[in-house]
Amino acid sequence: MEIGIDSFASAMYGTNMLSSVDAMEQLLERIVHADQAGLDVFGIGEHHRKEFLDSATAVILAAAAARTSRIRLTSAVTVLSAADPVRIFQQFATLDLISKGRAEMVVGRGSSVEAYPLFGFDLNDYDALFREKLGLLLQIRDNEFVTWSGRFRPPIPNLPVYPRPLQEKMPVWLGVGGTPESFARAGSLGLPLMVAIIGGNTSRFRPLVDRYREAGARAGFSPEQLKVGLHSPGYVAETGERAVSEYYPGYAELWTKLGRERGWPPVTRASFDHLIGPQGVLLVGSPEQVAEKLMRHSESLGGIDRFTFQMDNAGLTHEQLMRSIELIGEKIIPFT
Repeated sequence: MEIGIDSFASAMYGTNMLSSVDAMEQLLERIVHADQAGLDVFGIGEHHRKEFLDSATAVILAAAAARTSRIRLTSAVTVLSAADPVRIFQQFATLDLISKGRAEMVVGRGSSVEAYPLFGFDLNDYDALFREKLGLLLQIRDNEFVTWSGRFRPPIPNLPVYPRPLQEKMPVWLGVGGTPESFARAGSLGLPLMVAIIGGNTSRFRPLVDRYREAGARAGFSPEQLKVGLHSPGYVAETGERAVSEYYPGYAELWTKLGRERGWPPVTRASFDHLIGPQGVLLVGSPEQVAEKLMRHSESLGGIDRFTFQMDNAGLTHEQLMRSIELIGEKIIPFT
């Protein structure tokens, strides 16, 4: 199992706001640290909000590529519906050249929808935009010359798209939440699946993952081609007690704030305790606790190929995040 981290390039540590320059430099230090600690992948999300600095994902990843040597670098996720697939491909192909073949992308419709009005798209076209643009992106990835026409973009009349990446087939993962059609779509296209599970019990997603695998099998793809990744919030400290005491205050603050925006109930300590329990989604605890829970999650989903921690949206300091990266590399990766 590959183990990594996803970041939204947060500039917030609890109630303290870092300067954007300091927050970006610390993020790059964490990516370098993850590379040195033996983690497999580091992902950067995409948002267009004041508290996050990840609106230009490929730029951050390119800066990280110049400082690292082995860790794979990916988006997490690229909001493809509100982007031009030609430019997205060019950016990540360039990243692939800078990183010498370590670029990937996770594409999705986006759960944060601020990109749609910002770039002039209608939320009523939420899924239609994604379907069309995903098809174009995959055509560009697989063909140097592209002939294409669609509803939301001017046609491409047998034109080449450059640069081409170093990898013959740069990985494109499909990022999904809980929509059954999205799981089936990923399977029918034979794309690796990245499932973002941020609440409840992880095991409830098993029927959806099964649907992905069944759709892939019907389309003629082998089980080895149908990779499943899992993205969830988590944090590792030396002891379970320390992990909870450091993680809970910032987590409760952030997710209560998000709840006011999205109609979720506020976080309580009782609800948090359920989420860090045996079946809950949060991987918060000692290395031993987190490693064991990660294996349970994998078993409950029929096996997973990649897991990425989302750690830097819970008010944790740079020093705490660096220490957690060390523990993941030293004590969790060998176990998995």
